[in-house]
Order: sequence, then C-alpha cells, then structure tokens
Amino acid sequence: MTLLERDSALASLAEYAREARAGEGRVVLVGGEAGVGKTALVESFTRGREKDRVVWAMCDGLFTPRPLGPLFDIADEIGLDVTVGRDHLFAATLRALKDVDVLVIEDLHWADEATIDLVRYLGRRLRGTVAVLTYRDDGLAPGDPLRVALGDLGTERGTRRIGLAPLSEPAVRTLAEERGVDPAELYRLTGGNPYFVTELVRDGTAGIPASAADAVLARAARLEPRSRAVLDTAALIGLRVDPRLLAAATGAPPEALDALVASGLLTGDATGLRFRHELARLAVEQALPPHRVAAAHAAVLAALQRLGSGDDAGMAHHAEAAGDTAAALHHAVRAAKAAAGLRSHREAAAQYHRAVRADGNDPRLLDALAFELSMIDAWTGVAEAAERARVLWHAAGDGRREGNALRMRSAAWVSLCRGEEALADAEAAIAVLEPLGPGQELARAYAHLAKQRMLADRHAEAADLARRAQAIAAPLGRHDLLSDTLNTESVARLMQGEEWLPLMRRALDVAIAHGHDEKAGRAYTNLYGLLCRARRFGEAEPVYHEAIAYCDEHDVDTYGTCLRGERAASLARMGRWDEALVLCRQVLTRVEEASPINRIYPLYVNATIRARRDENGVWEALDEAAASADGCGEPQWIVKARLGRAEAFWLAGKVSDARAEAELADDACARADGWLRGWVATWLGRTGSDRPARGVLAEPFALEVAGDFAGAARAWEALGCPYDAALARLGAGDEDSLRHALAVFGDLGAAAAVRVARQRLRDAGARSIPAGPRTATRANQHGLTRREQQVLDLVAEGLTNAEIAGRLVLSVKTVDHHVSAVLGKLGVATRAEAARKAG
Repeated sequence: MTLLERDSALASLAEYAREARAGEGRVVLVGGEAGVGKTALVESFTRGREKDRVVWAMCDGLFTPRPLGPLFDIADEIGLDVTVGRDHLFAATLRALKDVDVLVIEDLHWADEATIDLVRYLGRRLRGTVAVLTYRDDGLAPGDPLRVALGDLGTERGTRRIGLAPLSEPAVRTLAEERGVDPAELYRLTGGNPYFVTELVRDGTAGIPASAADAVLARAARLEPRSRAVLDTAALIGLRVDPRLLAAATGAPPEALDALVASGLLTGDATGLRFRHELARLAVEQALPPHRVAAAHAAVLAALQRLGSGDDAGMAHHAEAAGDTAAALHHAVRAAKAAAGLRSHREAAAQYHRAVRADGNDPRLLDALAFELSMIDAWTGVAEAAERARVLWHAAGDGRREGNALRMRSAAWVSLCRGEEALADAEAAIAVLEPLGPGQELARAYAHLAKQRMLADRHAEAADLARRAQAIAAPLGRHDLLSDTLNTESVARLMQGEEWLPLMRRALDVAIAHGHDEKAGRAYTNLYGLLCRARRFGEAEPVYHEAIAYCDEHDVDTYGTCLRGERAASLARMGRWDEALVLCRQVLTRVEEASPINRIYPLYVNATIRARRDENGVWEALDEAAASADGCGEPQWIVKARLGRAEAFWLAGKVSDARAEAELADDACARADGWLRGWVATWLGRTGSDRPARGVLAEPFALEVAGDFAGAARAWEALGCPYDAALARLGAGDEDSLRHALAVFGDLGAAAAVRVARQRLRDAGARSIPAGPRTATRANQHGLTRREQQVLDLVAEGLTNAEIAGRLVLSVKTVDHHVSAVLGKLGVATRAEAARKAG
C-alpha cells in the first residue's frame, strides 16, 4: 500500500539521522493516534538505511510489562550484559548504543516505569545515535508518567518531535481508487486513519464493512481452521510473537505460520512475527469464545516453561488467565521482585496485586504490596494491605511484624490526612514492639513517630525519638533508618534554631550510597523544601533539578509529587506564576491521583494565584485544602490552607472573613518557626486583628510588623519575592509606594491585587491612576506578552529552547521561563499541545 502524505516526516527523520551521525545525538518523538501510521513511517525510514546498524524494540500492552522489556529484547543484539544493577545497566546501554546508528522503540505508551526512566537517561546523553520513539498521543492523561517524561524530554536540546495526522480526503481518494472503493464513503468511515483505510481497502470491493475489526475478522475467517486456531493463540501472546513459542503452544507446522503472514494479518522479519497493528490483535482476541481462552493461555504458559523462558511477567499473566493459581503466584512474586530491583515500583505493585489475588492469606505478600504502593503514592491501597497483614500476623502470633504493619498503616493515615488515626496506630505499634526488645521493627516505629512529632512542631521529642531509633539501627547496619532519622533530626534542629544543613546532606548521602531510593527521595524533598522555606532560592534551584531527576528516574512517585508541590510554591513566591500553575496541574490531574497530603500544596498555590488574578476555581481548591489540612492536624498545612483563604477573602474585600481565617492560622502556629509565625503575623495585621505577633519573626515579616514597610519591601526584593514586596509597599500607604505596588501587581497579572492597589490610591487622593494590565498582553487572545508570543511561534516551528535562545539572543534559562509561562497560559502540559494551539 502506498505511503502517502509522509514525505515531510521522512525528510525530517533523514535530517535528524544526519545530525546524529555528526555527533549531536537525536531523540525523535513520533506521536499520533492509534492506526495513524507510525510503524509504517519508521519502517519506510529504516528500509532506506541498509548501511546503518538499526536496532528495533517495542513495548507490549497485553499485560503488566516486564521492566525494561524492550532493552532485554535487544540485549543480545547490542552485546549488553543485563545481569548488572539498574544504574550500571543504564550506563552500559549508553556505551553499547555508540555502535548503533538508529534505535527504534515502538509503542512507548505501554512502557513500564523503568523503560521511561531509561528513555529519559538516554535523552540527555545520546551521541551519534538517532533514537526514534513512537507513541500514541490520543489517550494520555495530563499526569500520565509518559506525558511527564515527554515534557521533560521536550526541554532537551537533542529532542525533536514529529506529529502524524490522519490522511486527507484527497489521499484517501487516491487509495480508494486503486481498488475501486467509494472514496467519500471510505473517508466518512475512517476519518482518514491509515490503518482503517488499509483494512477496508484490502477487504475488497464487495461493499465496505462497518468497521476495521470486521475487515480483520473477515480475513481471519478465510483461513483454514488450524491456521485460525494458531491466529487466536497468537493474539493472546501479544503484538509481537515469537514463532518458536507459537509453534510450541499450538503444535503448528511452518506452513500454518506462513498462512498467517500470507493473509496479511501478521508480518514477519528477522526478529519474528507481529500483528500488523494492535487493533488487529484486539479484534482477533475479542472474538475468541470465552470457553477457549483459558485453555489457550494454559498452552502458552506450558510452552514458555518448556522453552525455559525468563519472562516471569508474561508467565504470570498467562497463568492467571489460565486459572493456574500456583503458577500465577510463583511467577508474579518473581516478576515483582525483579521489578522492584529495577526500581519499577508501579509494575512491582501490579505483580504483588496479582500474587495476593492468588494467595490472599500470606501476610508477607501483603507487606510487600504495601511497601510498593507506598512508593507510588497509592496510600489507600497501603492502608488496606497493611490492615489485612496486621490481622494475619496477629493471628500467627508474630508481634514484631504485627507492629510493623501498624506502623505502615499509620504512615498511610498520615498521607490520607487522617491524623488522629495515624497517631493512634504509631503509638500502638510502639506499645506492641517495646516489650519485644530492640529490633529493626522498633527502630522503624520510633523513626515514624519521630516524624509525626516533628510535623506536629514537637521538635525536642522528635529529635529524641530519632536518636533512639539511630541507637538501635546503627548496630544492625540499617542505613535506610539512619538516613531517615538523620533527616528528621535535621528538620527538628532547624526548627529549634540550630545548624541543620550538614545533617541533612549526610542523610541524603547515606541514602544514595546504599541505594535506598525512598529515603533519598525524602532527603531531597526536605533539603529543597527547607532551603525554599528560608527563601534561599539560589541554593535550592540546583537541588530541585537534581532531586526531581532522581525521583523520576528511580520511580519514587510519592516524593516526586511532593517535590513538584514544593516547587510550585517556590515558583509562586518568585513571581513565576505560570510555571507554578503548570506544575500544579501536573500533580492535580495525575492518572493515579496524588495522596490528599500531597495535594494540599498544589491546591493552595493554584487557588492563591487564581485569586490574585481574579479567576474562577478558587474556592473549590481552598475548601479541599482546608479539609485535608484540618484532617491531618499538621500546623504547617493548617497555616497554608487558612492563610490561602484569608488572602482570597481579603482580595475580595471581605476583611472580617479574612481576619477569621488568619486567626485560625494563628491558633495553629504556636510552636512554628519564624517564617511561619511571621507569615501569620503579617496577615493578622493586614486584616486588622488585635492579636499580637508571637516570638521571633523572620526578618522581612519582622520589619513589616514593626511598620518598616519600605524596609520589608527591600528585604523581599533581595530574596526574589516580588508579590510579597508589593504587599509590603501597600502597607506604607504613600502614593509612591502604592504606585510601585500597582506596577508590580500589573506585571504579575494580579488583577485582584491591582484592584486593591487602585482603591488605595484613590483613597490617598492620587490622580491619573493606571487601569488594568498592559495593552499588548490584554490584546493577545491567550494573554501572552509580545515576547511569549515570539517564543510560542518558534516552539511551533519545532525549535528547542537552546535554538530559540540563539534566535532571540536570550539565555536558555530565560527561554525556559518563557516556555513554562506559555504552557501555563495556554493551559497545556506539552510543547506539542502548545504548537497545536498556536496553529
């Protein structure tokens, strides 16, 4: 079948390959809807490169994938030792690819977390190779891990994008006329989708079937019975089919396999057989009579076992579908351990779920499931698994493991903002464990309660519990516990005005050195958060980029989500509101919804920016944030949620309501540090409360409370916080200060704050008061500034940030900020979506 309307895409691929051969390295993201012709495009491209070394891998969506499945598939071909640890494996892959001209990975939308991490790793480091990655872009939710990864890759200078659109009506007419099919009807039925067009045209001229599935099944029906049975089994194996496995599972002779290729339903190459498209495989699979499915899966499982397969993930899938619970349990546990070893916690959790379905009475499986779920921020599942494990351990008379299950359930309640239950379980765990004497379970329980005391601003108790845990953990060589307790002690020291940074750095170093990903994620999160709390943004910036790369590459979703919330708050403080909103959107629209406690910060940031801009969607977010904060009982969240509400009321002119919220925040901050107390104190003053400020306040707040508004504004400006500086100038009341504040609010697009400043100017008797945001920004349909529109136009041309910087004579960092602002104003998550809107 002729490949139409793909000349431009093929030319781009050829150009990117030339650039890679020159030493640049290119990652080409080929996106489009199912059936749009991504595989056909890449096949056409590689057919013209006979002198190049081309390596081809694919992801399979039939079952929970084996972590790094595409890499394992090509390991022999590129001479890669896959028995080494994950970090060494990634580095070895990069070295092996130096001898590869073209790497193709198909169907990245089905990739496991470790494969996505590998793609990220290669995207930053490839040289001399063009990596062509195909994926469906029509079903990715905003927070899908792949979408987040694609957004990250889009910022790399070596990344290029090719978006494939359906065929035009003239192109469909050309294909239809080759076989005498009514072109208008064909276009109406297919919408120009090349796969559907091809299937319907190939089906012949005797009328057009209602769907491509009908065309696939019509062709399958023309097979003789034995070949059709082989086809059915092939559909259960997956998109790619090993001929040896298919023959072993069905006893089919070579001519039966040849018939499948001759029918056009499967294609063959040097690597084996595969369905021409996943839609074809699905059509065959879904037409299978239910009573034949289990037997076919059993035959595939038996064949895999005879062939000595090491694909435990695949065998677990086939065993469960065959109803073989013993085999499902065996292979699911092995697959889960392998996934966890490669830090693919999402896949590990899925396999432990399968194992628990096979044997729900083994508390060890439930413990393992709870841990893997905790790594991906799935805390409702953690609570359920931990409770089931607790009951079973109690019945078995194993107090240590019962206490550990209580501790894990307590951790779940913390993340689910159920503070009272969390504290009760934490104390119950210690009550169970202390009579049993020192052990790692008791050390974990002490460490967990230390965190809760720290989050409740009971810092002396937190430090004491942390040291008690260290005393038990150190002789046992438990470096994970050492990192965790050093971390908690570091935070407690900061809050008591003591030196903290070296201890936090040590906590991070210990976690990384000993491969404890979760503890490293927590250390990174607290290191970044504490630097930002003190508005040390310059020091915090490199920490964030290092931290988020670590959490994403090591599949530590819980802390990756927390980091993004902290980052959004920091960007908001620095006046980078559009970037902040993009991050908030990523967290709040995840496929697996972030835990309630991880939603509070992005909810607060999203709501306060929208309140300042006088936009909708403020109170729903503030209501949820306040409910979660009250539920968890932690002062830091209560203060944030209540002061967010105070500011929104104040901007709306509802000063008495704002005062009530500020006083609720004051009720929660008695033992807080000077930054939190200072924040509360300024809002008490701003809303006319007669409550006095408590304790020592951080400098900018102390200046404002003392009435030195100009000094406070200068302090905020020195820290890089323009909105806070403008709020301080509002308090001064003189015309120059008010005009300065108005200008800053206008630059930030803070329409509600502009309204407040303009009223203050009128009250002060000022004349010629500026009205509204700048004209150029207001005239743009998306609210883009002139520079942002220029950047968007260049993004739409496919330029990288580095190329845009060169074109506009700007720094790459400045372009990064502009791109983030554009994405936020357009309400999109990726450059491709922004380019489509620009068109």
